[in-house]
Amino acid sequence: MSTLPPEPSHDAGQTEPIDLNAVRIDPRWALKLPASLALRKRLLPLAKLDGRLHVACVDPDDTSTLASLARFFEDEIVPVRAEPESLRRALTRIFGGMSLANAADAGSPRNRSRDARVTEDDAVAICDELLQAALLRGASDVHLDPGERGVRVRFRVDGVLESYRELGSETYAGVSSRFKVLAELDIAERRSPQDGRFSARIGPEQVQVDIRVATLPIRHGERMTLRLLAAHSDKVTLAGLGMSPRHRELFEHALQLPYGLVLLTGPTGSGKSTTLFAALNLLLQTRGGNVLTIEDPVEYEIPGTAQIEVDSADKVSFHKALRSILRHDPDVVMIGEIRDAQTADIAMKAALTGHLVFSTLHTNTAAGVLTRLLDMGLQRYLVAATLRLAVAQRLVRRLCQHCRVEHRLSAREAISLGDPALEGQTVYEPGGCLYCAGRGFTGRMALFEMLPLDEEFSRAVAEGADEAALMQRMRAQGLEVLSDDARGKLLEGLTTRTEILSATTVW
Repeated sequence: MSTLPPEPSHDAGQTEPIDLNAVRIDPRWALKLPASLALRKRLLPLAKLDGRLHVACVDPDDTSTLASLARFFEDEIVPVRAEPESLRRALTRIFGGMSLANAADAGSPRNRSRDARVTEDDAVAICDELLQAALLRGASDVHLDPGERGVRVRFRVDGVLESYRELGSETYAGVSSRFKVLAELDIAERRSPQDGRFSARIGPEQVQVDIRVATLPIRHGERMTLRLLAAHSDKVTLAGLGMSPRHRELFEHALQLPYGLVLLTGPTGSGKSTTLFAALNLLLQTRGGNVLTIEDPVEYEIPGTAQIEVDSADKVSFHKALRSILRHDPDVVMIGEIRDAQTADIAMKAALTGHLVFSTLHTNTAAGVLTRLLDMGLQRYLVAATLRLAVAQRLVRRLCQHCRVEHRLSAREAISLGDPALEGQTVYEPGGCLYCAGRGFTGRMALFEMLPLDEEFSRAVAEGADEAALMQRMRAQGLEVLSDDARGKLLEGLTTRTEILSATTVW
């Protein structure tokens, strides 16, 4: 039986209150409302659907309270009855823990100026707003892109860019300078790219976030990108990655090996690092030991590990750090990425001499790991003796289970998926509701392809099997490739045909 919360009505006739803990709040609308009004009236704009703004409230029939929104929003207002405690928590998360008495005082004429919408000349407040909005939206990156008529601010959410707001050129000058100061960059340098980072506590809940800042001179000014890196990895687990039971069994078996090399492959942004950290979390829980990592940059802080960050000045490179940490008696070594033959050689030898080594490569398939390592100049026998598991993965957006829409595959669509027999099968397309802020998707999950190098596969590698031969052996043994896992998740209603076609190659 489904345990999903009741679907909120888009009309004022809704009777069942919704739990805002399950709702994705759109900061484009939520942050337009002054904190004093939101807290005093217990109102929270959620999202705009079908041209109407849906606002969470305690009493949808309180017309005087809803009328107070008129001077802030020109759109038609649709009141949505919210579960009171979840509304209180949401308001506290977004606007802070101000009491109702203080909220009323803040709304008085004497103090109203402190609570007004952020003014365009307040660079510090705008920077704070952008970071809070990005965190509220679950964005991984903030893009500030100057153009001829102003500066576009966009968030990357679930791998897709979406517009947030526009800034004037004069306003942007102050905003970019503010971020440069925080990242310890040269505010006078606008003709050369710069990189830096800073840590910030964002929003009323003071969430700790590490932020990497990169600037780039372009035609209409200086582009800036902020990458938000979670400072803690408590929620990064294998259970949340989307592995099928068979894939999880293969992966967890590799984690219990006393030594060997486990490689994750895929393009940039395919979730390899997240899978690595989920593996480390499980290892620390189940077997402990001395765990050391080499990363560029350190994306998640993992208690119980010693994490080394690669230096851009090359004082601490991957291969230099790897040589050094092997003298510190590690049980498990995680290398952020194998980028060159020297690092690959040391990693292989570390795996051969009694260490469990995890890392990533840029290849398209699990079997492609063999081709890449051989191209780096590694000996075939060394690869066969040390490589224990190769994993290829991609990321796709996860369908919102509240508003997904049934769709039957046509003959052409089935052929595009590589299996004409799928014609007529029921799959799902995105809809749009309050739970997903009208996007139709909530979060992402991974598609996997795993090649366990057991005795048979290792012998085949040592005897000269190439990538194509390994793929044939995988199919003969019933091991799923990426397209198989993708089709399975499509038929389960977890993602869409468009998503899997954009992420995978149909073999």
